[in-house]
Amino acid sequence: MASNDGRKENGSKNQQIPLRTQFYREVAPYFGLGIQLAIAVVAFYLFGNWLDERYGTTPWLGLAGLFLGTLGGFIKFFKTVSDLSKKNSPTKREPS
Repeated sequence: MASNDGRKENGSKNQQIPLRTQFYREVAPYFGLGIQLAIAVVAFYLFGNWLDERYGTTPWLGLAGLFLGTLGGFIKFFKTVSDLSKKNSPTKREPS
């Protein structure tokens, strides 16, 4: 329930939470997803390049690392988004 001053009441605790704070609480888990994806891709690519230099297999292990980092990053990204969407869903379906 929103009041005139832009606050949302939290029914169970009888305290008011500012709408901006409520918004940030809802979107905060999504902020780090892009960074997690980028770190996974870059880290696996760099590891693959290091292995390439060590074993003289250029460019194959670097490309394999790039592929694995991208695959793993996207799997983590979509799993996290799916879990957060289920968590924030206002209604739950009943089984048919």
